[in-house]
Amino acid sequence: MNMKLKKFSREITLLSFPLLMIACGPGEVAQESEADLVTRARGIHERVITLDTHDDISASNFTVDRNYTMDLGNQVNLPNMEEGGLDVAFFIAFVGQGELTEEGYARAHAQAIEKFDAVHRLTEEIAPDRIELALTSDDVRRIAASGKKVAMIGIENAYQVGIDLSNIADFQARGGRYMSLAHNGHSQFSDSNTGERDGVWLHNGLSDLGREAIAEMNRVGIMVDISHPSKEAIMQMFDVTRAPVIASHSSARALNDVSRNLDNEQLMALKENGGVVQTVAFRSYINSEKNNANRQAVQALEASVAEEMGFEILGGRGGRGALQGLSDEARTAYSARMEEVRSRVASRMDAEVTSTAPPVAVADFVDHIDYLVDLIGLEHVGISSDFDGGGGVEGWNDASETFNVTLELVRRGYTEEEIGMLWSGNLLRVLDEVQAIAAEIQAEG
Repeated sequence: MNMKLKKFSREITLLSFPLLMIACGPGEVAQESEADLVTRARGIHERVITLDTHDDISASNFTVDRNYTMDLGNQVNLPNMEEGGLDVAFFIAFVGQGELTEEGYARAHAQAIEKFDAVHRLTEEIAPDRIELALTSDDVRRIAASGKKVAMIGIENAYQVGIDLSNIADFQARGGRYMSLAHNGHSQFSDSNTGERDGVWLHNGLSDLGREAIAEMNRVGIMVDISHPSKEAIMQMFDVTRAPVIASHSSARALNDVSRNLDNEQLMALKENGGVVQTVAFRSYINSEKNNANRQAVQALEASVAEEMGFEILGGRGGRGALQGLSDEARTAYSARMEEVRSRVASRMDAEVTSTAPPVAVADFVDHIDYLVDLIGLEHVGISSDFDGGGGVEGWNDASETFNVTLELVRRGYTEEEIGMLWSGNLLRVLDEVQAIAAEIQAEG
C-alpha cells in the first residue's frame, strides 16, 4: 500500500465511524462493521506470532510452589499469555548497576545466573508441556506451531559480565540472545542515558572493553541492545558492530523527549544498520505530560475520597516507613481502609478522572509505531511492553490484553503481513542476520 494512502487510511479509522470503508475492486467499496473488524483482527492475532522483547522477571517466581503456571498477579505469566494470545516472551536476566569492583561484578554475575536458571527451570522442569525455550527463529516458529508458548532470554546490563569477556559466550550458551551494555548508571562497558541528568560521563561513549564486548557479541551471535546506553555510546556502537542491532524497549524521542527514547538521528542510523526498534508501551516514555496529568488527577481523587472517609493515607517519602511502624492489627486495619478508598476511587474514576485527564492508552502507544514506521520504514519497527518492569498502558496493562494492540493496528489500516512483521517478523529477521554473521566470523577463525 502506498505510504500516503496508508497514512490517510489510518487517519480515517481514528474518527470512530460505525462502518469502515474497504476498497474491494475497481469502483467497488464494501462496508465493514465494528463487529466484523474485531472478528478480522482476532483472526490476524491468532495467525501471526506475537513476540514481546522485554518482560522482567524475579527468580522467586520460578519455584515449585510459586511459578508462571499460576496467575501471580504480575503482568506476564502463562495464564495471561494464553488468555491474551502472547506467543513469545523475552524473559530478562537483569541486574541493576552497582560498583565497578571485583566484588560487585561477582554479586551481579551470581544474580544473573540465578535468572538464567529460573527460565530453564520453568521450561524444562515446571511446565515443559506449556512453554519451551527458543534459541533461533526456527525454534520460535516450531514451538508456536505446536501450541506451546515460547520463552527467550534477553540480558539487560552487561555489568554482570564483569571484565571476563568469556562470560559473554557462556551467557549465549545459556540462551541469552540480546544484551545491553549499560542500564541506569555507567557500566564498565558503556555510558548510560542517565548521564543526561547531570552531564557526568565515565567513558564519553564506549570504553575500550565495551568495543571488545561488541566484537565478542558479534562473534557468538548475541544481538546488541541499544535501549539504555547514552546517545554517544549508541552512535559508536553503530560504527563498531558488524551485525544489525536492536533497541529492545524504546520509543520515539520526537514524540516524547525523554533520554530513554531514540531521537531521529539515532533512528536513521538504526535504519542504515538494518536493525529494529521495539516500540515500548511504557506510559512515561509514550506521553509524559499526559501520564503526569492522569497521575495527579488520580492522586487528587484518592485524597478527596480519603478526606470524605476521615482517613489519612500514609503517603510521601515516609509512607512506607510509617506503615511498617504500625502494629500487625493496625496495619491490617489500614490495608482494609485503603481497599475501601481504592474501591470508591474506581467507581468515580470515569466521571472524575478519565473524562478530564485520561491515562496513556494503546492508541498513544501505536502513535509511536506510526511515527517510527513513517520515519524509518515498517521493516525496522517492532513491539515490546517492559511488563513487570514498569511498562503497560491502558488497554495493554498485562499480557492478557495483548489482542488490543493488534486491534488498534488493524483499525489504522495495517495489513496482516505488516502486523506479523511488527509483532515478530522484523525482530526474528535481525536474530537470523546476527546469527549468520556470527557463523561467518567463526569461520574466519
